[in-house]
Amino acid sequence: MMVALSALFSCSAEYMVEGNSTIQTMDGRKLYLKVYKDDDLVNIDSSDVVHGKFSFSGALDSAVMVNLFMDDECLMPFVLGVEPLFVHISTAQQYVTGSALNDTLYSFIRRKSRLDNELAELPHKESQMIMDGVDENVRMVRLNDEANRLLHLSDRLVTNFITSNFDNVLGAGVFMIMTSGYPYPVITPQIEEIMTKATPYFKNDLYVRNYLKAAKENMQQMGYDYHTDTLGEQQQDSLAVPLSKEDTMVVQ
Repeated sequence: MMVALSALFSCSAEYMVEGNSTIQTMDGRKLYLKVYKDDDLVNIDSSDVVHGKFSFSGALDSAVMVNLFMDDECLMPFVLGVEPLFVHISTAQQYVTGSALNDTLYSFIRRKSRLDNELAELPHKESQMIMDGVDENVRMVRLNDEANRLLHLSDRLVTNFITSNFDNVLGAGVFMIMTSGYPYPVITPQIEEIMTKATPYFKNDLYVRNYLKAAKENMQQMGYDYHTDTLGEQQQDSLAVPLSKEDTMVVQ
């Protein structure tokens, strides 16, 4: 009985990832799994791509958000857990299957990508409107309205996803993806909204704590005064600094 329990425990504390790539230039390259630790992304595992196949395995304390890298290029995020996972990489799509958390993550990523693609199509729409002879003022109003609508939907999607996943690794993981697209740590209206709803589990995440600490220091240097030591409590003045539309786009 003790041997069986020991084997079960050992199995439950390991991760296993199998993957394939249809991109020929990846053959012979080395892939890395990286996690956030000590204020940086550190390697926890690596694998060579051989004939389009790669794999990772090792010990795991608890589920964690990881990023798959090739050299310095981040290919994709996913949740590393005790469930066996399958990673697919092609020029058309990237996805991970094998766990409920990854299903949730990639459903979100697909919805976010659709909105990003619609935003990327706006210059093409503008060119078509010019060819159709649409008045310049009318053209600009329509395009600005459409851009604002899509940006609002994107912000709502990201905010709602993070707040719905405060108490698992997806909340802080997507928060990290979002803020990694900023030029420097800062508290935006979106972050302020997130933190007013945040649970202790989310606030105690290492990346979230370090980001907020750096953001508060930057805000103070810009002349913003804090009335409390933590976000999420009522404050006399808004602390949020809106970034440009380009700066507030979410990565992935």
